Amino acid sequence: MAYTSKTLPLPLCPSGCNPPPAPARSVPAESGSKAAHSGETGEGANVKSDCFDRGELRFNEPMSAHVSWRAGGCAERCYIPTNLPDLAHYLASNSGLVHFVGLGSNLLVRDGGLSGTVILLHGALNHIKLAAEGLIYAEAGVSSPKVSSFAARHDLEGAEFLSGIPGTVGGALAMNAGCYGSETWQRVEKVLTINRQGELHERLPHEYEIGYRHVVLSVRSEPASTPHSSLLTPHPEEWFVAAWLRLQPGAGAASKQKIKGWLAKRMATQPLTQPNAGSVFRNPPGDHAARLIEACGLKGLTMGGAQVSEKHANFIVNLGQASASDIETLINTVQATVKEKQGVELVTEVRIVGKA
Repeated sequence: MAYTSKTLPLPLCPSGCNPPPAPARSVPAESGSKAAHSGETGEGANVKSDCFDRGELRFNEPMSAHVSWRAGGCAERCYIPTNLPDLAHYLASNSGLVHFVGLGSNLLVRDGGLSGTVILLHGALNHIKLAAEGLIYAEAGVSSPKVSSFAARHDLEGAEFLSGIPGTVGGALAMNAGCYGSETWQRVEKVLTINRQGELHERLPHEYEIGYRHVVLSVRSEPASTPHSSLLTPHPEEWFVAAWLRLQPGAGAASKQKIKGWLAKRMATQPLTQPNAGSVFRNPPGDHAARLIEACGLKGLTMGGAQVSEKHANFIVNLGQASASDIETLINTVQATVKEKQGVELVTEVRIVGKA
């Protein structure tokens, strides 16, 4: 497939200066402490730069505060960028494993914690605007429901379904999130990504293999003569930071009414008052995970502080004191039971990461 992405220069800071060079020395930081970002290398916070040292770096950060299940272990480090230039500088100045997290509404961090640096995008990459007629530009940290309401306010239709996705634009892009018969990538005109070196790329939909809860960059990273298990390389070190969404002219009042109706339906059928991560399992072809789970008599099944919701069988809720282990054990039990009784192997929609 032809490689049609466009590499962009590192973004400037809001005051217009160029990205500063990587700092030369580091200052050790104590466990559990916080520091303004200055190119932290894994041993501490580096010398500051006036333009780019505005992000916040945390150590041993409880991820239960950043995932919707309200359970799980700590991240070794957690970085909260102030904007896209700051994020680009952080990635370019630091090595090591990184994990991008939005609202954490599709994520479980095991109780043993997560190595590397978690980068929190919600509240950081939160810019949304009309880029052109019928075209919305939204950064990865913008919540999906916010895109839905923004479109309705500007008399654009086609984004109403995003009101039912409890995550961010970045997460919706990464998994092709969808509901009510629509999926995120049906609205994507192009995306903006960032790599481990802090370089930005504009990419088009045809550069990805896109399916149900599935998005993979269709670019070979090796020469054609190099043996490879698949023509599709996942590229785990390139992340979505923004998208341009193409919508149709519509009536804002009608869109708002549709959103209101769908939210009422969600409230009536989903356990939105309890900590949860939305749908735990993907729907198998021609069926629904919730139907299979309920047919096995698993509604209400409880392990520790985790329970298969009595309101919606494809939701697992935290009753108040659930550990990540409780939730994962319940997930595994549901999978094993459905496989035994229904002959169907349920695939998780949520991501489970970290050390047990």
